[in-house]
Amino acid sequence: MRYAFSDFVLDLDTRQLLRAGRVVPLSPKGLDLLELLLRERPRAVSRTRLRVSLWPRTHVGATSLHTLVSQVRAAIDDQSQEPRWIRTVQRFGYAFCGEAAGGEVETVAGLAAAARADSVRDACWLSTTEGECRLHEGDNVLGRDAALALRFDRPGVSRRHASIRVERGRAILTDLGSKNGTFVGETRIAGPTLLHDGDELRLGLRVTAVFRRAEGEETETEGG
Repeated sequence: MRYAFSDFVLDLDTRQLLRAGRVVPLSPKGLDLLELLLRERPRAVSRTRLRVSLWPRTHVGATSLHTLVSQVRAAIDDQSQEPRWIRTVQRFGYAFCGEAAGGEVETVAGLAAAARADSVRDACWLSTTEGECRLHEGDNVLGRDAALALRFDRPGVSRRHASIRVERGRAILTDLGSKNGTFVGETRIAGPTLLHDGDELRLGLRVTAVFRRAEGEETETEGG
């Protein structure tokens, strides 16, 4: 299976990027990123969806995707300020913007990448200063208890402080009788509260997180 644009060919069978028949060095992640953008063209793909597809079940820094995009652009002689191939969609993600030939991905690797991408269309996340954590379907308990997946070992946080229930793409925040309260913005919640993309959550006095939907607009900004 191949994608062709200008004198470049992305060969998915040999896992190579070619230019006029010559191999262009590009990392495996770079090949995966280029493949995903070509497959989704001309649709824009969110940064969250790209990160989950490229680094499944792994927390990566905010600059990892930007660095990878820069590497791919360098390989195909593209520039962020005057893009021929990869366009930055401000406050959202990236899109392949040039003319290309190639059909649906039929390789095992391509189908796996497509499945990973589809699995996060309704995914929900919490972003903190320590990174991002995906919320699973059902109840996600936040607190100080060592057994919790979403553990916040900070003063003022109760052992089982609050819960976020995710169901069919909706997320409901509930305080679990904490001493110092659970807040959305500046408002202390008194009952189950529906979360929206970009809502700032606070547990007690010191723990702050931002709720994200996978396809929601992101506030991350970068130079290109």
